[in-house]
Amino acid sequence: MPSMSYARYCAEIVAQTDLLRSRIEGADLATPVPTCPDWNLGQLLWHLGGAHRWAETIVRTRAAEPVSDELVNDVSGATGKDPAAVDAWLAAGAAQLADTLREAGPEAQVWTVAPGGTPVFWARRMVHETVVHRADATFALAPASPDPRTTPGPAPAPGAPAFTVGQEVAIDALDEWMGFASLPLVFEAKPELRDLMSNGRTLHFRATDTAPETAAEWLVGLDGDTLTWSRTHGRATVAVRAPLAELLLLVYGRRATHDARTTGSGNNSRSGNGNGGSNGIQIDGDVSLLDAWLDGVSFWLKE
Repeated sequence: MPSMSYARYCAEIVAQTDLLRSRIEGADLATPVPTCPDWNLGQLLWHLGGAHRWAETIVRTRAAEPVSDELVNDVSGATGKDPAAVDAWLAAGAAQLADTLREAGPEAQVWTVAPGGTPVFWARRMVHETVVHRADATFALAPASPDPRTTPGPAPAPGAPAFTVGQEVAIDALDEWMGFASLPLVFEAKPELRDLMSNGRTLHFRATDTAPETAAEWLVGLDGDTLTWSRTHGRATVAVRAPLAELLLLVYGRRATHDARTTGSGNNSRSGNGNGGSNGIQIDGDVSLLDAWLDGVSFWLKE
């Protein structure tokens, strides 16, 4: 269930886009994006601007059935574009989407790619789409930047600015992810996930840089016939501890488990690694189970 207001989502679409635009000012759009290896920076931005326009079309037309996602997947339009023109195009798309969402209101009936059926789904989805691609751009332009962290918190170390994300936004993004990862259609798309289901098998994710009252922890159930999740504490087959921003990057595939400090079973289990666990991720338990779950439930990112 969304944890932020509809008005907040509409505002965050523009705010997150503006943060991204400030990060890419003066950048070479041909810069490769390591976390999206098939794209350069210009293609990443074109994809995001296309996603904003795709969602805007769905809401504005009150679409009752799927709308072509060519705007999202065709990034050829980025080729040879002037950076200033791309920046203006990105800003206009975000503003137009926010305006259309506000005009439609949260109760309108529209087609959505997952359960929801109202503009709330698209407002929330586009906030977190923008946040994650802002991280991609940050890593592309500052690969040696300090670790990401949620704000408020200690200031980044001197040097290139780190990726930061507000706690409320990051927590809501993880809530959304867990919801997607527990939908029945996950088994339809990835039947092999049923092989992971076993009585008492669970995954637990906990942020290490938030106050207890934020309840920034998630328990995923892999027992029974359905995938479940809840914001609660509990013993788990696999326990993941990390700064909140790092948890978000991990589930979105922007961090790999082999870059974490791990203990327990699994082919890539180790007590440390070359980066000394500098991203702050600690994994205890069966790492191969975590990898299999992440690979299975993130299928929608790869389509």
